[in-house]
Amino acid sequence: MIDEWYTTLRKAPWTPPNWVFGVVWTFLYFCMGVSLYIVWTNKKCYPYCNPMTIFFIQLALNLMWTTLFFTLKNPLLAFVDLVLIIGFTLYTMYLFYKINPIATYILIPYISWLCVAFSLNLYIIVYN
Repeated sequence: MIDEWYTTLRKAPWTPPNWVFGVVWTFLYFCMGVSLYIVWTNKKCYPYCNPMTIFFIQLALNLMWTTLFFTLKNPLLAFVDLVLIIGFTLYTMYLFYKINPIATYILIPYISWLCVAFSLNLYIIVYN
């Protein structure tokens, strides 16, 4: 359920309807899981390698964003978190590419959506 605080914010004109977020994030988490599985099962990585650590750092930062934005109602701190997510995701993609390029390609929708989220979050900071 969307918090009343969020509904009062001035949002970017390109903000998708609320239902889109659930659909998109379901797809993106599936892509992240497939990408991680491809790397984890590769002989260059199995049973564990450092690129997986970077992946899990970006995932933890990703999971923190909702708390920072919606629970703490702090779009600026959430934005800083989002910048870190993007940085760690790009680094993950670079490291995954060395193991299996397909694992990186599967993350392209995720990094693309993070760029959309970046613009939406920034708009809220600037106009509220």
